[in-house]
Amino acid sequence: WPISYDDLEPFYEKAEYEIGVSGDYSGDPFHGPRKRDLPMPPLPPGREWEILEPAAKRLGLHPFHIPMARNSVPYNGRGPCMRCRWCCGFACEVDAKNGSQNTVIPVALGTGNCDLRAECMVKEILTDDHGHARGVAYFDSDGHLQEQLSDLVVVSGCAVESARLLLNSRSAQFPNGIANSSGVVGRYLTDSVGSDMTGYFPQLEKMPAHNHDGVGGMHMYMPWWRFGKKNEFLRGYHIEFGGGRGMPGVGEFDGVCREYEGYGASLKQKCRSSYGTVIGFAGRGEMIPNEKSYCELDPDVVDRWGIPVLRFHWQWSENETKMSEDMQQTFRSVIETGGGTVLDFGRHGRPTSTISVGGEIIHELGTVRMGNNPKTSALNSNCQAHDVKNLFVADAAPFVTNPDKNPTLSIMALSWRTSEYLLDQAKKGEL
Repeated sequence: WPISYDDLEPFYEKAEYEIGVSGDYSGDPFHGPRKRDLPMPPLPPGREWEILEPAAKRLGLHPFHIPMARNSVPYNGRGPCMRCRWCCGFACEVDAKNGSQNTVIPVALGTGNCDLRAECMVKEILTDDHGHARGVAYFDSDGHLQEQLSDLVVVSGCAVESARLLLNSRSAQFPNGIANSSGVVGRYLTDSVGSDMTGYFPQLEKMPAHNHDGVGGMHMYMPWWRFGKKNEFLRGYHIEFGGGRGMPGVGEFDGVCREYEGYGASLKQKCRSSYGTVIGFAGRGEMIPNEKSYCELDPDVVDRWGIPVLRFHWQWSENETKMSEDMQQTFRSVIETGGGTVLDFGRHGRPTSTISVGGEIIHELGTVRMGNNPKTSALNSNCQAHDVKNLFVADAAPFVTNPDKNPTLSIMALSWRTSEYLLDQAKKGEL
């Protein structure tokens, strides 16, 4: 990495106040001091907290109620969470959950300086005879090829799509794709190391129906706790917990039906008694980049616009396998210490996985890495292309490694830092 945590720290705080984050980091013994608190107080945790917190602490772990991009009180014109628990996969009726559609995009449109073009697909970045970016060619919503000229181009399509666009932007100056003289575009693709387990807790079966299940997504978070200790693998992982009596979804009781022999009223009663009695554990760990995990343009397959799609190559190393095995051992210890029983199948009847499939956690990072050496990186420390000074990449693609943390806030902080640099250079006439 050509930058340090101190370089990003001010932008983490700016992002938290822009999107709205509720929570309290005081329960995390490993979090450094903050200049000011998070913008909103925490939402109350789910009932599973009462079971898992003491169990985890007895094992020497450090669970705490995780901050979330959910409003606990009215914030920036958006309502507070009403705790319907449909946060994951659905839009929020009251806009309590942060999403670009209800935070940054409305602000940008409100300036009058932003034009949002939906249902379009960028084909390539255009360059002039001097190798500078001069705009993009894109298919509009009617499928017609258009050009949009500009003084600079910022690519923010997610790690793999950004790499795809750069690789597809070939010209006489850039035969291997724009900003790819180093040959690293598409390379060193990473995802979070993932592993999961589900536990059944009989004490939850006897709990009266209640309306205290908190927000959708995880309620608790366990940071990596074995700092400085000898492990069978390098780096570390965190653990997320989730459970309770959320609104049932499709496949909610597949696991019950798989394990319980019955039909009709007896099966319905079993589903009712089992409802809300399972708690899921998800580990998310740091993958060490390797040369065998990458994406490249497929020589034969194109999308509906005729643009080559990506072909993926993936390989976990022994380090990631050992990490996922450690996750499984830790999950089992917490479940059994809390009086629960490990289930072979999760909430939706899917088998428990030892390690995730590459891309399953959808934390794709890397592919257009930053660095100080143009021979081994595509971008400089400000996410500016070494080869094309008016081209920037502002998403997860510039990441050099994949930390165990979920990457969204780091993407926002890095993008904010890049934006301030870009504006400063533009004002100086350097772009």
